Amino acid sequence: NFYHYQSLVMEPWDGPAAIVFTDGRYLGASLDRNGLRPLRYKVYADGTVIGASEAGLIAPWGSPLVKAGRLGPGRMIALDLNNGTFLDDADCKQVLAERRDYGSFLGEAVRDLHTLAKSKARVPTPVADSVAHQIAFGADLEERDLILSPMANTAMEALGSMGDDTPLAALSRRPRLLYSYFKQLFAQVTNPPIDPIRESLVMSLTNYIGGQIGIYETLQDKRTFLQVDTPVLLPHEFEEIPAHFTDKLVQLDATFPVNAGPASLEPALRAIAEVAVKAVRDQGARVVVISDRSANANRAAMPMLLAVGAVHQALVRAGLRLRCGIVAETGEARDVHQLACLIGYGATAVYPWLAYEILRDLHAGGKLDPKVDLAKACENYRKAAGKGLLKIMSKMGISTLLSYQGAQVFEALGVGDKVVDDCFSGTPSPIGGVGYEDIAGETLRRHARAWPTAGGAELSNEGWYLVNKKGDGEVHGWSPKVVAGMGKFLKSGGDAAGWADWKTASEEHAPVTIKDLLRIRFAKEAIALDQVESAKEIRQRFTTAGMSLGAISPEAHECLAVAMNRIGGKSNSGEGGEDPRRFRPLENGDNANSAIKQVASGRFGVTAEYLASAKEIEIKIAQGAKPGEGGQLPGHKVSPLIATLRYSVPGVTLISPPPHHDIYSIEDLAQLIFDLKCVNPRAKICVKLVSCSGVGTVAAGVAKAYADVILISGHEGGTGASPLSSVKNAGSAWEIGIAEAHQVLMMNDLRSRVTLRTDGGMKTGRDIVIAAILGAEEFNFGTAALIAAGCAMFRVCHLNTCPVGVATQRDDLRAKFRGKPENVIHFFNAVAEDVRVILAKLGKRSIDEIVGRTELLEFVPDAENPKTAKLRLDGLLFNPDPMGDASRIHTRERNNSPGHELCLDDVILQDARHVLVHKTQPFKATYKVRNVHRNVGTRLAGEIAYIHGNRGLPPGILDLTFEGSSGQSFGTFCVQGMTLRLIGEANDYVGKGMNSGEIIIRPSADTTFAWHENIIMGNTCLYGATGGSLFAAGRAGERFSVRNSGATAVVEGVGDHGCEYMTAGTVVVLGPVGRNFAAGMSGGLAFVWDPERKLDDLFNSEMVSLEAIKEAEESAALKSLVAHHAEVTGSPHAAALVKRWEKAVGEFRRVTPLPSAGVTPQVFRYQPASIA
Repeated sequence: NFYHYQSLVMEPWDGPAAIVFTDGRYLGASLDRNGLRPLRYKVYADGTVIGASEAGLIAPWGSPLVKAGRLGPGRMIALDLNNGTFLDDADCKQVLAERRDYGSFLGEAVRDLHTLAKSKARVPTPVADSVAHQIAFGADLEERDLILSPMANTAMEALGSMGDDTPLAALSRRPRLLYSYFKQLFAQVTNPPIDPIRESLVMSLTNYIGGQIGIYETLQDKRTFLQVDTPVLLPHEFEEIPAHFTDKLVQLDATFPVNAGPASLEPALRAIAEVAVKAVRDQGARVVVISDRSANANRAAMPMLLAVGAVHQALVRAGLRLRCGIVAETGEARDVHQLACLIGYGATAVYPWLAYEILRDLHAGGKLDPKVDLAKACENYRKAAGKGLLKIMSKMGISTLLSYQGAQVFEALGVGDKVVDDCFSGTPSPIGGVGYEDIAGETLRRHARAWPTAGGAELSNEGWYLVNKKGDGEVHGWSPKVVAGMGKFLKSGGDAAGWADWKTASEEHAPVTIKDLLRIRFAKEAIALDQVESAKEIRQRFTTAGMSLGAISPEAHECLAVAMNRIGGKSNSGEGGEDPRRFRPLENGDNANSAIKQVASGRFGVTAEYLASAKEIEIKIAQGAKPGEGGQLPGHKVSPLIATLRYSVPGVTLISPPPHHDIYSIEDLAQLIFDLKCVNPRAKICVKLVSCSGVGTVAAGVAKAYADVILISGHEGGTGASPLSSVKNAGSAWEIGIAEAHQVLMMNDLRSRVTLRTDGGMKTGRDIVIAAILGAEEFNFGTAALIAAGCAMFRVCHLNTCPVGVATQRDDLRAKFRGKPENVIHFFNAVAEDVRVILAKLGKRSIDEIVGRTELLEFVPDAENPKTAKLRLDGLLFNPDPMGDASRIHTRERNNSPGHELCLDDVILQDARHVLVHKTQPFKATYKVRNVHRNVGTRLAGEIAYIHGNRGLPPGILDLTFEGSSGQSFGTFCVQGMTLRLIGEANDYVGKGMNSGEIIIRPSADTTFAWHENIIMGNTCLYGATGGSLFAAGRAGERFSVRNSGATAVVEGVGDHGCEYMTAGTVVVLGPVGRNFAAGMSGGLAFVWDPERKLDDLFNSEMVSLEAIKEAEESAALKSLVAHHAEVTGSPHAAALVKRWEKAVGEFRRVTPLPSAGVTPQVFRYQPASIA
């Protein structure tokens, strides 16, 4: 009740944050609601309490240690300095919750809208002039078929593939809805996105209609509020709102007269904003309904986004916004992005009346699933919209709709300053753009089609998602003509005439991206071509995008790798791992090893050997097609081979977590970069970002975190599977991102430390030269390289039906693959030669000479599209160093931290070098550690893997003991042959990415507290582990064993989200678990000692079930594992359980993936490894 009441006062705030506070009497600490920061504390017998983000920050205290604990998500501790008492979370919250009678107030003040409206009709009534309204509000046949039908049939968003190759809204010659000018922002590096699938328990779409309670108001307030569980209202729910608020509701007409022309929109907007302010201020209105239902032949609907934004901002400026709710009744918002825009700019709830009318029309025409009646179709649509909203919120790291409403987490691409200031105050709009009359003009163009002066109105296919085969839809950069032209060029053997034809087809079309509005300023006198750097040198700047083995076929994946290795470029493995046989040369002498190995949030196939085989390791923070979301591989593409390489289960869909669970801040990214530089000191580390406003600041942070390469991807993407709303509406243009990153790095004297790379629809030499002038030194190709390898752009990658064998795992279709490395090489040769020709015309001898030289470009608006003349590209072409004093390119070979070489593993490697070489004489040693010793064992593991692969060394041959408080990433990427014992405590990321070996952690022998009741290691341990064993005599923090793909672990308690998204391995928990245990667990087994039967309320039942241990064989195996744990750690708790095993085994719960998750039942077996 306390939290429920507070949600009416103020929205929740998301982290990451660990906060220390005091008011003079209380000194306390609190953690964010999702547990995204670590906070460890120790309580000593003399009353001393030490809390910090890491264990071991202060040397051992003189007094005996009483408790070693951690703060969990949303938890708090405090010290009452007046009476010297320690207050735990329950103590703190109880004091607050008992101050007022919140329950009685809520019982009278809050009404559930769904319950109130339950008795009303649940289907929409027909709309007059339905087709005209659909045209006027921007609906078309494609939206009906591709977007709304899947939502109504399946309650899921529609998927698509191959990215977005249509013009930005500001560049389109066709009238676009205002929503398409706005791009969703997303978290990258500075805070994490949230996983709305596996961690849905922290997400909420609940909102309240009727305003908010003031911070200083009392509980005597007699107002009532309507609670909505989702902001997308069904017809009968919307009808209930006026009945509840009666005279406290004002309705605004969001239309304007057609005959008054475009100039009438702005005054009409101002008028409804004034009415809203007056109604709330003078009449006490608590609900403002903004409606476009009265649109007709004579009155055009205002863009609802403008109307909501104008009213919201007017109320904010008048200091009245918290007194009322805003409900949008609109025909214009139908897909999840449009709904998100309205809520993000102030709407409390949305009634999408035309969406329901279209569903009624589809149902009546027999175009929906016959098993789905109209009421169910509307409910499914709402569910799909709700899931989409959760996804959009979560990609910014926002968990609740209350926090998202009015947060304005968008950027505008092509909206003018006046409109932004009036309606979307504070929204970044980096290139300026359209004003009120331009927006009204596009609205009136649609209106004229809807109510033509002669003849009837007909729905068209605008071709915004897929190419309109009739040729009268939106422009596509990868049109059939362009794709076919590539085929002709390659069939010609890569001759110059074929390239010229393809280049013409690729470049001579209506503008699609910002680069199409830029003209290269050639020199008055060209230089001879033989003075320009060679194609061979230029090709070394080319890379192919991270396309996973799984998204594309093994044949296509290998074709790209062989081609890039032949020309000295670099191919990228993508996030699906790679077959180890490719790490060595092929029989014909070719090299099929991807030079760039990607590390993504799912950590599929990431082992020490995989990383050791790389020339460059790319950390994929985000991807252009769906930034803020994880990679997605449909279950029908997870073949046995793909499942083996990803350490997962065949046939089970794989959706990577949106966040890297070891990157919740820039400091965490620095730690992961250090992890990777330790495991493979030969490789450069690249961080992949997606273009958006502020990406330059992020890039500066990444450079300071010691990345060597920064890739700025454009929003175009080129994905194998992604929600269409993400493909179209998230991320910004690469031109904006690379220019901003380059400029910010130069202004902060960081440009010389990193290589800048970019991608986004690269095709020809012109694209490369423009990218270089804006700041890029290297150039990434995705779609173009794939087409050169045989892709025919059927855009069915997500369906596993690629007819040319490029993007499928079906054996029959893979057999149709005809791609050749030679064709890929022909393409890159032609691009390189094209670059040389342009450089010669510029009078420049190399790409280095043009990097950042923005005076070589000029802005040329599209003569056939007046709104492009409103764009402002001066920021894009800004020169931060007009004197030319600063470096415009990277000049350092490596961007390493000054203390990079201060690594304990260097000492260990020197001591044990003979073991790595000869693999015979066992080596034992003991070392002291402190928390400044990060990555203990990581460099050792990388060196073993580099020499011997994942086979490693004989088991137990390296037996290393460490004493003290270890720093972050203890035992990361551990391999066979390594036994690491830690006597003391560890911080976060223990055993991350381990493939084999054994890690043992226990407190020191003189510890007097109960080991199993105290914390011994931090968060996100065993993240992405693919094998090996971990035994810890104490408790772990949050997200223990997240993405475990094969490791065995015994631990004596875990925090929230334990075993999240586990696909293989065994985890035994001899103590309490936190909330959401086993969420998304599709493989492996977990055993939890649960004598009080609390697990029923704590596990996530979506993919697993709880069972008793019934098989004698399994009981014996579990006993053996627990006994081994007791033996190697000395755990008294484990020993006690073994001693009374016949009774204790009945207190265990077996956590088993459901058969529906694609897993066959298995019996647990265990054979302990011998310990030297």
